[in-house]
Amino acid sequence: MAISLAVVDDHPLFREGVIRSLAEIGGFAIVGEGSTREDAIRIAEDERPDVLLLDISMPGGGLDALSLILERAPDQKVVMLTVSEASDDVTAALKNGAKGYVLKGVGSRSLADILRTVASGESYVAPTLSARLISGDGNASLRKADLLRDLTGRESEVLQLVASGLSNKHIGLKLDLHEKTVKHHMTQIFAKLGVANRTEAAMAFRDALDERG
Repeated sequence: MAISLAVVDDHPLFREGVIRSLAEIGGFAIVGEGSTREDAIRIAEDERPDVLLLDISMPGGGLDALSLILERAPDQKVVMLTVSEASDDVTAALKNGAKGYVLKGVGSRSLADILRTVASGESYVAPTLSARLISGDGNASLRKADLLRDLTGRESEVLQLVASGLSNKHIGLKLDLHEKTVKHHMTQIFAKLGVANRTEAAMAFRDALDERG
């Protein structure tokens, strides 16, 4: 079944290129496109795409659009597709609920893979940015211990078990949770920590313990 997708970017040529490339790859149904914050909100409300691709630098602001969209439709999966590598933008996007943060230099096949990953319930952050968030380069607010404070008590429990090497299934058994619930917690943990996978999440957890120590 095709993944329904909307693309909101104020550069028509870029937007058309993304749409055309994904159409050629197949497996995606474009249900909306626009160029402003208002377009993004309207499309999210009217079309409810599986994934909404959203630029940061557009009229009305992509980050503002993200917050307003998720206030009205908390389950909407939003992926930021942008040229901005600013740590503040990455952190704000993830804290505001974006499921992905992708740089515009990405290839079309990689983008398709990322969109499939997000549609399935996982999160994605461009690896170079993920590494920068983990290391906290140039931005004290991105210290790992600070990021861990954003986790709920249950998310912290799950992360601790991930760091000890347990699978989702075994974490579920240990905490008396459905495996699907554990997967949901993992998605939230990845987004809040700005990491792309379990290994990076475990590294962030261990590094945070070192900072506290």
